[in-house]
Amino acid sequence: MKNRLTIALMLANLLLGVSHVSWADKNPETPQFWLDSGINAIEAAEKLTSNKKYAKNVILFVGDGMGISTITAARILEGQTLPDNRGGEEHSLSFERLPYVALSKTYSANQQTPDSAPTMTAIITGVKTNDGELSVDGTVRHQEKSAEVINAHKLKTLLEQAEEKGLSTGVVSTARITHATPAACYAHTSGRDWESDADVPAGVGINDIARQLVDFPYGNGLEVVLGGGREKFLPNTQPDPEDTDKKGSRKDGLDLTQQWLNHHPKSVYVYNKAGFDAIDARQVDHLLGLFERSHMHYEHDRPNDKGGEPSLTEMTAKAIEILSRNKKGYFLMVEAGRIDQAHHEGNAFRALTDTVELSNAVRKALEKTDNRNTLIIVTADHSHTFTIAGYPERGNPILGLVKEPGEVNLAKDKNGNPYTTLSYANGPGYRAATSPLALTNEETMHPDFLQASAVPLARETHAADDVVIFATGPKAYLFHGVQEQTYIYQVMAKALKFKPGR
Repeated sequence: MKNRLTIALMLANLLLGVSHVSWADKNPETPQFWLDSGINAIEAAEKLTSNKKYAKNVILFVGDGMGISTITAARILEGQTLPDNRGGEEHSLSFERLPYVALSKTYSANQQTPDSAPTMTAIITGVKTNDGELSVDGTVRHQEKSAEVINAHKLKTLLEQAEEKGLSTGVVSTARITHATPAACYAHTSGRDWESDADVPAGVGINDIARQLVDFPYGNGLEVVLGGGREKFLPNTQPDPEDTDKKGSRKDGLDLTQQWLNHHPKSVYVYNKAGFDAIDARQVDHLLGLFERSHMHYEHDRPNDKGGEPSLTEMTAKAIEILSRNKKGYFLMVEAGRIDQAHHEGNAFRALTDTVELSNAVRKALEKTDNRNTLIIVTADHSHTFTIAGYPERGNPILGLVKEPGEVNLAKDKNGNPYTTLSYANGPGYRAATSPLALTNEETMHPDFLQASAVPLARETHAADDVVIFATGPKAYLFHGVQEQTYIYQVMAKALKFKPGR
C-alpha cells in the first residue's frame, strides 16, 4: 500500500506540473563521490565469503517476463518515489543487492524465443523441453494424447524430490495456480493449456493440471498453494463464491477444493482476503488459497477487488510461516506472474509496479529467513520486447516523454511528435508513422497507457535475450557467468543434497 501511494503521489506531482529539482543541484556527484563509491563496493566484495554449506530451505522467486530492461525501469520508477532521490537511476530493487549474479540462456528445445512452460521446466527439472509442454522431455510432441508416452517421458521436478525427502513444499503465484510457471512444479503434460478437464481435448489420457495438483502423489502433497484460477477447480454447476453470477469450468462435476480438504488433515481452503487474514499459520498444515476465478489482480488494481486479495508479499510471508514449521526444511516457488501479462498488453505501468511488488516480496522473505541456511534465488523465465530508449536527462520520469539534458522542450521524432522513453518492439501500442501523435505526460503516465510498438500485434511477444539470476545463501556462490537455464536446477539440487533427476 505504501509503495502504491508513493507512486500515485509522484505521478500526481508530475501531472500537476511540479518541476523536477535537478539531482546535480541538490547533491552534486563529485569525482570523489564516485571514487569513494567504487572503493566501498570493492571493500564489500573483498569481505564476501562463500557459504559452502548445504541449505535447509530453498526459495525460488520467478518474475515472469522480467527481463533486464524491466528490472532497470522498475528500479528507476521506485527510485523516483523516494525522498531525496538523485533521479531514481541510482536506486536498487531489493534483489539487486544480492551478492551472486549470473545470466541465464532461455531458449527452449525447439524455439529460439520460448514460452513459460519449457523455461520453468528447465528451471525446475534441469532439462530443456519444447514450448507448450510441462515437465516432460523434448521427445514428447506438443499436445501428445497418449498417457503411455507422456508417463514414460516425465521429468522429476525439484518440488517432487523435496516431497519425497520429507520437506514441505509450496507454490505461490499472482497468475492462475494452474498456469505454466507454477504448474511445471507439480504437473506433467504435453499441453500447458489443459488446466481443467474442460480444456482437455477428447482422447487425452492424462488428467488436467488442476486435478494433478490435488491428486499430487509425492510425500503428503503440497503444503501451501496460493494464487488465482478458482474456476479450474470448481464444477460448471457451482456458482463462484465471489462472482456469484459465474460458475466453475469443470465438466466432470468435481469440486477440487473440497477434494483438497478431504485429502489433507488440518487443511484450509480460502478464497478472499478475510479468510486469508484469519489463518493461524501455527494451526494449518495444508493451505489452498484461490483468490480469483482467473488471474489475480495487478498490484495497482488489487485494492479494487470486491472480495479482497492478499498481496504477493503477504502470500510469501504466510507461506514461509507455514512451511518453516517443518524441521527438515522446505522448498517454495513464488511467481510474480502478471509482470508478463502486463507486457503482453503493452502496459509498462502495471508490469513495473508488479515488479516493484516482487521486490517487496523478496525483501520480506529475506527478513523472515536465515541467510545461513536458506538459499534464495530471484530470476525470470524469459524476457519481453521492452526497451528503454532516447536520451532522457537524469531524473526524467521513466513513464514520461523524453526530455534531453539542457533542453526546455521535449525531444521530437522525425514527424515532430514527442515520444516516450519506454516502448516495445511489437504489440498493441503500434501507431502509424503518418498519424499525428501529440502525447502529453498526463497521457503517458496514466496506468492504462499502452506504450508505442514498432510492429502491430494484438499481443506483445516474449524476447530471446538472457535474463538475470540473483542469489544469496548456501551454494549461492555457484551462480556465475552465463549459464544454461537448466543450471538453476543443478544449484538448487546441490544445495539440498538431491541427486539430479532422481
